[in-house]
Amino acid sequence: MTARDDFDPLAPQREAAFFYGLFLRGHDIDTLRQDIDVPRTMLEKWMRAHDFEASFRENLHRVYAYRKQVLAIFDGLISNEQLQPRLQ
Repeated sequence: MTARDDFDPLAPQREAAFFYGLFLRGHDIDTLRQDIDVPRTMLEKWMRAHDFEASFRENLHRVYAYRKQVLAIFDGLISNEQLQPRLQ
């Protein structure tokens, strides 16, 4: 996530589409989810660090929310993929 992404409402969709493309090319879905996600325990660990300034902590919360949004979009794409009938 870059500063430009703050102003790009399609950034999460683009990133989710990137990971979806990897899925379509055969990458493991659980590995992709781990690559996208930031676990809550990691955020809590970051928040316990005493050397982070308040503005940096706010950015970490934004990154966490962004990653969760990308993961939700990715999961939606996967769900749609699984609902599509297969051509034989």
